[in-house]
Amino acid sequence: MKVEAILSAKRSGVVTVLPEDTIATVARVLAEKAIGAVVVSDGRDGVAGIITERDLVRALARFGNETVTHGVAELMTRDVVTATSHDTIDDVSERMTRGKFRHVPIMEGERLVGMVSIGDIVKYRIESIEAEASAMREYIATA
Repeated sequence: MKVEAILSAKRSGVVTVLPEDTIATVARVLAEKAIGAVVVSDGRDGVAGIITERDLVRALARFGNETVTHGVAELMTRDVVTATSHDTIDDVSERMTRGKFRHVPIMEGERLVGMVSIGDIVKYRIESIEAEASAMREYIATA
């Protein structure tokens, strides 16, 4: 299966922040949206970086209360692993496992079109397994 199957089931839009935003803004957005990461926009529908809950925790350990005044550009991950909607879910899952990260921006060329989390992948796999089991039960009942 392809990543596009997950994207089509999610509501559209990706939450982004700007490099000049503060970490306080990121924390507020993460809390309000109940998400674990935001893409840092390059201002042209592309990706300048990503900042996650883990990044915030590491920054708090390093800078303490001052963390909230830091700019996103100071703390974001710049070398972002991305995928396309045509990548397989297995490939993206493998990249996430190998890289020990939980969020992957989805790109079409240089344009950001979505975000997939490990939770999205797990949910999709569970739904697929449940649908397959249901089809098997139905098949057995009619045989």
